[in-house]
This record gives sequence, structure tokens and C-alpha cells, in this order.
Amino acid sequence: MPDGGSPLRSIRFRGGGFSVERRPGAALLAFAAILATWEATVRGGVISPLFLPAPSDVIVALWGLMRDGTLWKNLSASLLRLGAGWVIGTLLGILAGVAIGLSSLARACGIPVISAIYPIPKIALLPLFILWLGIGETSKIAVVALGVFFPSAIATFSAIDNVPRGIIRMAQSFDVPPFDILRKIVLPAALPGILSAFRITASTALLLLVAAEMIGAQFGIGAFVLTQGQLMQTDALLAGVAVISALGLLIGAGLSWLEKHLLHWR
Repeated sequence: MPDGGSPLRSIRFRGGGFSVERRPGAALLAFAAILATWEATVRGGVISPLFLPAPSDVIVALWGLMRDGTLWKNLSASLLRLGAGWVIGTLLGILAGVAIGLSSLARACGIPVISAIYPIPKIALLPLFILWLGIGETSKIAVVALGVFFPSAIATFSAIDNVPRGIIRMAQSFDVPPFDILRKIVLPAALPGILSAFRITASTALLLLVAAEMIGAQFGIGAFVLTQGQLMQTDALLAGVAVISALGLLIGAGLSWLEKHLLHWR
């Protein structure tokens, strides 16, 4: 009891700092509620199955696509284009971003070029790439790579700009070689920003891939979805959409694993 005579009382801790709590079951419950409402709406006759098939019908269609090999044939073509385009665009974008972040000349030339070309819808360039590179895989990979390149470059040089310059000056004052400063100070400090951009570029790559396959591909998830829509096979169409969504979830989970292992020091 303090000098004033009033009793002591405990104060609730209010310094959580908006910490994130893991709730692994919340997402599953949300998905289950959405699917149950969807199923009940279609089965109850509120929505015609022709326009929106029930989830159970979509699952049956997806199982049929898996059994007859249609899914794997289209998915393998899409994964090849997606992986090649994303890797090429990411590597080139990181290299360009590092150059812009470290070189005044590269910054003076690169930022205006990126600012001029970045707003152009990359899928609009697909006909041009087909003229240059042919109707095969190269043109589609080029569209995906180009769409990934610009966000990767912007995120990289922005992350480098946010590296504390005092740490770099301290290393320079101790005559640390420039390459070691880049490898041991600049890139590790910029890595969180670069990895955050991976989520954006992965989604961008997936969107561009589906659009490119709808325009100029015989096989692929995008081409499959377009064909099923033209045939009014909405259950198979939504099965293809579900595969695209699952692919996005798997990519997100892989990037989370990568962040966990590369940024364990945070």
C-alpha cells in the first residue's frame, strides 16, 4: 500500500506491439463456411448449376481431369513457362536493381527507362513477342519474365536505398573491399525487401502466364480454362480455376518457407 493509503492494483500490459498470433484453424473454418454456403445455394436452386456448379461437382470434374491425364498435361506446360519466366525475370531484375542502387550512372539511366516501360501492360506485348520469337514457348516465357523484371528491379534498388548508410561508411572507413561490403552488408540488409517482392512477382507471373496461354497456347491451364468456357463446361472450368488457386497457395507457402530460413536472424 503506497503512502497515500490507496491499495495497489495490477495494470494490464498494453505493449503487445500488434504482434501476430498464429491461428491455424481460422483459414480452414473460413474456407469450409464459404464452400458450405456455396454448396447449399446451388443445391437449393438459388443459382443455376450451369452458371455456378456446386463445389462437389467441381471436385468430381477435377478428379476426372486427374484420372485421364488432362490436368497433368496442361499443368506441366504451365509450370515450365512459369518457372522459367519467373527465374529469368527475377535474376535480371535483381541485377538491374543492384546496379541502380549502387551506381549513379545506372540510376540516372535506369529509373527513367523503368518508369516509362513499367506501366505498359505486358500482355499487350505478347503479339510482338510472337512475331519476334515465334508462337512456341519462348514468347510466353518472355512475357512472364518481362512482367517479373520491373517489380524485382524496383524492389531491389528501393531495398538497397533503405540500407543505413552509416553502416556502409563504417565499413569503408575500415577499408573493407567493396565486394565484401556488397556481399556482407548491403545484400543481407536488403534481403527482406527483395523477398517481400517475390510474393508480388510470383502473383504477377501467374496472372501473365494464364493470360498469355489464353491468347496463344494449345496447352496450359490458361488455355484449358478458356476452352472449357467456350464449351460451357463450367464444372471443368472451375476445376481449372481451383488448380490456379492451389498453385498460388503452394507458391505462397514456398515463399514463406524461404523467408523463414533466409531471414531467421530477424
